[in-house]
Amino acid sequence: MASFIPVLSPSDIQRAAELIQQAYAPQTHLSSEDQRRTQQELFEIQKRPEAWGLVLPFLDHSDPNVQFFGAHTAQVKIARDWAAFPEEHVLELRDMVLDVTGRSMGSGKNKVILRKLFVAVTSLALKIAPGNPSRWPDWLMSCINTMSGLGATNEQIMDFLAIVSEEVESADLLPASKIQVQSSLGSVVPIVVQAITSCITVPQALSAPQQLSSALKCLQAWFPVLPANDLTPLIPLLISLLNPTSTTPMEFDETAFVGASETLQELMTKSALADGSANRTLTEPLLIWCHAYGGRIVEETLSSGLVDPVSHSFCKLLVALGDHSTLYLAANIASALPPKPFPEPPPPTTFPAPSLPNKSQLVQAFLRLLLAYAALPGFYGVDEEESELSLGFWYLFQEALWSAEYEQEFEFGDGDVDAAPGTDKTEQAQMRVARVVYSELVQILRGKVVWPGAATLRTWNRDQRDKFQAYRRDVGDILINAYYILRDGLLAYYVSDLLQRLSSRSPNDSWEDIEGTLHCVLAVQEAVPVEDNLHLARIFGPEIMGRLPVTGSDRVRRTALLLIGSYASWFTTQSKDASPSTSLLMNAISYIAAALPDHVLCLPAANALRDLCDANRTALAPHIAAFGELHASLTGIPDTEKAKVLQSIASVIQALPPAEAIPPIEAILSPVVAKLHEALQSSAQLPEEARAITIQQLVTITGVAKGLTRMVDSLLVVDETPSAQEEAKQMVQARDDPRTTQLREGLLFAIRRIVELWTEDASVSDALNELIKAITSLPTDVTLISLPPGPLLEAVCMAAQKQLTAVWLSLTTMLINQLDPPSLLPTTFKTIPTHEAEQIALSVLGVLLQTSLSALSQPDALEANPDIVQAFFGCIDTMAQHFVIAFYRLPPDIFNALMQCSITSLGLQERYSLVGACTFCRTLINRTCAVDELSDAKIMLARTHGPSIMRAVLSGFAGVAPRSTTPNLVELLSTLTQRFPEDSRQWMTEVLFADDFVQCKANDAAKEQLIKAVFGSRSMRRVRDAAQQFILIARGLEGTGFGYTSVTM
Repeated sequence: MASFIPVLSPSDIQRAAELIQQAYAPQTHLSSEDQRRTQQELFEIQKRPEAWGLVLPFLDHSDPNVQFFGAHTAQVKIARDWAAFPEEHVLELRDMVLDVTGRSMGSGKNKVILRKLFVAVTSLALKIAPGNPSRWPDWLMSCINTMSGLGATNEQIMDFLAIVSEEVESADLLPASKIQVQSSLGSVVPIVVQAITSCITVPQALSAPQQLSSALKCLQAWFPVLPANDLTPLIPLLISLLNPTSTTPMEFDETAFVGASETLQELMTKSALADGSANRTLTEPLLIWCHAYGGRIVEETLSSGLVDPVSHSFCKLLVALGDHSTLYLAANIASALPPKPFPEPPPPTTFPAPSLPNKSQLVQAFLRLLLAYAALPGFYGVDEEESELSLGFWYLFQEALWSAEYEQEFEFGDGDVDAAPGTDKTEQAQMRVARVVYSELVQILRGKVVWPGAATLRTWNRDQRDKFQAYRRDVGDILINAYYILRDGLLAYYVSDLLQRLSSRSPNDSWEDIEGTLHCVLAVQEAVPVEDNLHLARIFGPEIMGRLPVTGSDRVRRTALLLIGSYASWFTTQSKDASPSTSLLMNAISYIAAALPDHVLCLPAANALRDLCDANRTALAPHIAAFGELHASLTGIPDTEKAKVLQSIASVIQALPPAEAIPPIEAILSPVVAKLHEALQSSAQLPEEARAITIQQLVTITGVAKGLTRMVDSLLVVDETPSAQEEAKQMVQARDDPRTTQLREGLLFAIRRIVELWTEDASVSDALNELIKAITSLPTDVTLISLPPGPLLEAVCMAAQKQLTAVWLSLTTMLINQLDPPSLLPTTFKTIPTHEAEQIALSVLGVLLQTSLSALSQPDALEANPDIVQAFFGCIDTMAQHFVIAFYRLPPDIFNALMQCSITSLGLQERYSLVGACTFCRTLINRTCAVDELSDAKIMLARTHGPSIMRAVLSGFAGVAPRSTTPNLVELLSTLTQRFPEDSRQWMTEVLFADDFVQCKANDAAKEQLIKAVFGSRSMRRVRDAAQQFILIARGLEGTGFGYTSVTM
């Protein structure tokens, strides 16, 4: 054993070997606890410095498990314990590891063991080869020569080279070292290419399949290293490995074919040729090969009904070629020019040799092959796995067809032999062929998304169902790309298909084929323009929708409901003068209404009704009586779905004049409020039942409130027309009506009572939160049931006092904004809140601060509740923006406690809490300085809290705060220096040069430089740069790559 390696006693070595055999020998049956204990003991042994002494004895052991542990120990010690290895023995270790690896290769050890040794050698090289001078110059060449001299085979050398490239690519090295190591790989490229070439050349390659496999894996690993001019000569060799060994019948060498196919796939995705280049040397030779042999592979697959490994690999090769050469395929789909492959491919084995096809024939043959795999018989995920592979290509191909006209001017060719590239004639030829291709694709995919019959579906497991469902969604995405090519032609095909199937079906036929077509129409909805469309009118008219079932057949009815909901906005394009009997909109409403009582279809029906009513409020308003009948018939519908139906009805009511809306709103909402009050009254006797009923009624009222909300945001569209002013006047009058007043009072009473009973219940809190957000609004968006912010703030403060959560704080933030609504018209001056609003704000602020500061002052509360801290600062920041005077009307002890909490939070490690504190401090300072009547408060704020804020900011720079918060701290520093320039300079000097300033690596010169830079310029950028430089110095990162690359500005 080498003298520099620790020597272990034979008994220790034997004990370690026995542990390995106990843990990993197949004949032993240890319990999980014994297995864990044994593995932990081995791990502890491996961590000791003496473990170096296990490497050589273990590799000489007869048990492969022990040999593996020896190789693994070498790898682990080099990777993890390198810092503890004596520097003076590094070169001896290098020679030992290389020697033992070469001898293990020569003795034919297991590949798994050799892989561990290869990783160990490479890890060692990555540690000692970089540097000047290098301690292992020409390390890769040295390894190859030593291994070869010790009897390593070509196959083993290929395996070693593959590991080298993989390890170098993933190594975490400094840039200079990375370049040096990559250069060492580049220096042996000619030797590597020569070795790979000799191993993959036909026919010799076929006689040594293991060596061929290793050579191909090596080549794949070296793709990121090899330059394009070294890759090009290898392409014909790889394509030749794809050739059949016999043509009658067609037979392939599976190992060679699959290996070459995988290598070509990697070549087209991860090499220097992965950007769609090499059309003559890669794309066209592969297209010629596919034209010659691809059809036979597909024919064999279809005739046998089995996708064998060769066919599966060929499908993946087609997809890779399509993704790589999309632009070439798009530009030459109609080109009559001949291809010019380089080098010329060998002629097919048939005699006489056929003439070379032109580019369009090659491209169209390729597309037919992809379509054939997309159309494989059977159901995806059950009978076959290949049809999904090609879906992504059709998305890329559609985009390439749109951009091909620009690419043609360079290298891709043209669309017509008599037409100049980029001309209208060329584009017309391309799109003509493209439409034929996508038409065939659409027909194929329509058939592939059809569900099996009920008997077959019962034999599928859950995973197969989920997989097929996901495939249908993926197909839907591709159909959108097909729509962009075919436009109305796609919808015309679906209409024709539906009419033909509806006309030819017998009463006992299933609806699955029709459902599949409806699913396809549903899938393309987002691409179809919202404009009048004859094909959609036929789908939603009596020809198709009128012939769909209204009982049973759940799947086709569900899809029809989803179809109506997704095309809800399209119905707005239809004439509003049509009679109810001929109106497509009312026919759709009727179809939905028929499904609402069905418990299986109730949910999609309710969703469809909600979407349809929301988009077509005005058109449906004249039919409000029909919705009254619908409301009366909701007796058998679950409450969850009933809430959506009521939201739908409320959407229609919103389009009525306010006075006319009162009776229907009272009709749908009064029973809900009454049921809510009953639940609250019974809360003592039946608490769980009352709680469940309360939550459901809150959800229902929330839906109605959302339905009554206008579709147009008043902040985006200011409407001052006389009609709008008249509508606002009518709304005020309608809200004063005793019926709506009583409704709102009932709602407020219920909200206050719920806060008293169930504030600490998360589900009730969430439901109440959603209701308050839906039922409040800015004055311009007020509805009949909108509640004012004042009473709600009172209820929310009561809830926060019972249990402080981020939910209540966020609601308070929203309601404060409504207490001081923004002006709709642009103004130079900030609006002044009303006296009533100021009094409410002061009351809310007092309660909120007492509650919040009491909770957050507990030990570790700030660190343990980041959601509450973030919401708290967001809330008081909003209060400071709107009602800053309220802060200075607080009792001094509460205000000082708030400032102390804010300053403490500036040192938190949780980013969002710290950012919230920064933002609040900036807002408070800026708003205080902007209000004239707060001049005394400004002086007080500066004298009492300015130095503490400055200390927190500078301590954050010096390392207390996370570096990601630097921009926020810099903004706060800038605010201090701009608002209090003289005071800030004094504070900054006192803090930085104080004896108790944070321990950091910034010296006095760095501190002086920071002060000089900050006060020597009013530029925010200069302040930011100075702060960033100080941060790097203070944290010891100046001059490091990490320091400068991780700057967060």
